[in-house]
Amino acid sequence: MTQRTATAVINVDIEGPTISRHVYGHFAEHLGHCIYEGFYVGEDSPIPNEGGIRLDVVEALRALDIPNLRWPGGCFADEYHWKDGIGPREGRPRMVNTHWGNVEENNHFGTHEFLALCELLGAEPYISGNVGSGTVQEMSEWVEYLTRDGDSPMVRLRKANGREDPWKVRFWGLGNETWGCGGNMRAEYYADLARQYATYCRDHGDNKLYRIAAGASDADYAWTETLMKQISCFGCEATPKNFFQGLSFHYYTMAGSWDAKGSATDFDVEDYYRTMVAARRIDRLIAGHSAVMDCYDPNRKVGLVLDEWGTWWDVEPGTNPGFLYQQNTLRDALVASTHFDVFHRHAERLVMANIAQTVNVLQAMVLTEGERLVRTPTYHVFEMNKRHQDAASLAVHLVTSGTGRPVADGELETVSASASVRDGELLVSLTNLDAEAATELTLDLRGGTVDEPTARLLTADRLQAHNTGDDPDAVSARPFDGVTRTTDGGLRLTLPPHSFVTVAARLR
Repeated sequence: MTQRTATAVINVDIEGPTISRHVYGHFAEHLGHCIYEGFYVGEDSPIPNEGGIRLDVVEALRALDIPNLRWPGGCFADEYHWKDGIGPREGRPRMVNTHWGNVEENNHFGTHEFLALCELLGAEPYISGNVGSGTVQEMSEWVEYLTRDGDSPMVRLRKANGREDPWKVRFWGLGNETWGCGGNMRAEYYADLARQYATYCRDHGDNKLYRIAAGASDADYAWTETLMKQISCFGCEATPKNFFQGLSFHYYTMAGSWDAKGSATDFDVEDYYRTMVAARRIDRLIAGHSAVMDCYDPNRKVGLVLDEWGTWWDVEPGTNPGFLYQQNTLRDALVASTHFDVFHRHAERLVMANIAQTVNVLQAMVLTEGERLVRTPTYHVFEMNKRHQDAASLAVHLVTSGTGRPVADGELETVSASASVRDGELLVSLTNLDAEAATELTLDLRGGTVDEPTARLLTADRLQAHNTGDDPDAVSARPFDGVTRTTDGGLRLTLPPHSFVTVAARLR
């Protein structure tokens, strides 16, 4: 086999845009066992909880420095009416979750429970409002209920439900997937609705809203352009009205098609490489949406928000097909690590990203079964990378030799990398996507030197390796002692096949 070698040139003294901590965001929908039996077990559960919120899940996520949590959907958001989820639980009306399993929802986990969860996590709430089946008044009143101080009808209602002081809630989604489950709208129609809803989602006191318009699926750049036209007076001298501050899009990674996505655990090497080609596509998509936005917003005042991303596989055999429960292997972890490298490179435009979803659904951080909690391989990527949050990005120039892997529609570059610096600490993230061959990598550090580095490794003997209640650490981060110094002050290491490595060192 061809020798794999690569050099990563990093100018450690030339700082780029700040990597927003919010690109490490999460997503929790009323779907399957994400909320009930995931985040929320009820106050009468023998599982340790606070107000019904499961504390071992909170502890696990706090270790990731989780920055924000998106809720209540997803598709569920556009059939959710928030007033059904406040007040005494026994009096809350029930509903049918028509999108996910056609199961009955008792609304025991509502607005107050969600905000309590965010406070336990130390995370900012990101609320996705109901545009599909709701009203402008409904969303406007939700903003007032949560964020207004003093006296008003919604403030009095909030206080009657036990919350005296308003919450700080910056992030508001103006609907979700309005081109699909959120209403099957045309872009032009939704653009008018976005302007209308944004107008009535008001700032109360010092709570300044960050309104996020529901953007495109995949490469629908025409949708992005239609929405960007709403905030720009392209080619004229008038000052545009900034109806929304963020614009979203969604992209999921899979080896197959929407009708046959493939198994989460039963896959071969070719499936693996098809997955990695799909994962790498996120770079083109972010660049494409950014280019459209740049035409109408050259100063980049509107942020791009990838508020649904991750792998999507066929559900585990024997589980409810509407619950989207899937296992999570080393393959999923490497999809996440390569995504983060792309996010870091696009830090100037990409301000938030939310993996789907946090507990028990799709590419989850943790899986729960009764009293047991399992951290997935993807969880460890988030934990190993957390010092990139709010760090200054550093450009990484890769020079490779023999690291391209032929695939059906071209060649897959198997080395991925990104770097940042925060408070004098350098963090370099490195992924080797080659399923079989190691890569000898040199870190050519220019503009500074580093103290003794420390490194961590995430890999396993098989691509299909995953964690279970019986074997919770089959794929987990461990110390890596394979980093040596070069004569010119750089670092050298060998990346094992199908692995993720972080190297940290203090600059001097």
